[in-house]
Amino acid sequence: MVAVGFSLHPDEEFLDLCAPLLEKVDYFEVAPETLWFERDDGALVDNGYFRRFVALRRRSRKPFVAHGVGLSIATAALADARRRRRWLARIASDHRALRFRWWTDHLGASSLDALAVTLPLPLPPTGAAARIVRARLWQMQAVVPDVGVENNVAYFYPGDPMDEPAFIGRCLAAPRTWLLLDLHNVYTMAQNFGFDPGAWIARIDLARVIEIHVSGGRPSDPGWLPSRRVLRLDSHDDAVPEPVWRLLESVRPRCPNLRGVTLERMEGTVGAGDVALLGQELRRVRSLL
Repeated sequence: MVAVGFSLHPDEEFLDLCAPLLEKVDYFEVAPETLWFERDDGALVDNGYFRRFVALRRRSRKPFVAHGVGLSIATAALADARRRRRWLARIASDHRALRFRWWTDHLGASSLDALAVTLPLPLPPTGAAARIVRARLWQMQAVVPDVGVENNVAYFYPGDPMDEPAFIGRCLAAPRTWLLLDLHNVYTMAQNFGFDPGAWIARIDLARVIEIHVSGGRPSDPGWLPSRRVLRLDSHDDAVPEPVWRLLESVRPRCPNLRGVTLERMEGTVGAGDVALLGQELRRVRSLL
């Protein structure tokens, strides 16, 4: 049976408001790097939420999956390698307590020569980049056996976005390497670059999909760009749009190794009036499964 999941964030207000939703899901998703902070000596130290989520796992007896943003699985500088070794050691420690069913990160570069760039930058769809990603996934498999990447969302792309599915396939050539198919990312890219999201999905090897993300977003402020062009934002701060629901309904039966569908919502975007909507969305996910 395909499970229903919900993303958790290290934010007191978010966790308090969303507490009623936790009984409606089968698993929880967390970004490991949000559960610790880096001391001046470089050590990665529990920020308090790690223990809270370990207690939740024991109390609920529900599994966790890991979905990171900042490991930067496509960078190759020596400074990034040192950082990555510290992160892998800390994730291994977290895995011993939370027993992640699988681990994924964004298919992008979020650290360049040890300089954080906040959001993962898109990769050139080259053989060299694919080899780096495969090497990083191989390293992570020493920690969590099932690993993968999420199709990134970007506001520029070094090439034709319709070529990205083939690049993803080259990154996921090894056994037990998977795709987290984020449908709102596909929809956002399609809106901004002017392609058919169904045609993009038709080029993906859906047998590699282990998890699907659904979420919402908003249009950008016209004042941000001199042209006043409005872009779709992958902001995780609004209801899942109907085109994303239609994509889920279409793609779900074609993913033979799908294990979970996760509803995402960012901390700081949930008010008391949003909890009922999130509950409805979780029920809708389950009905489609």
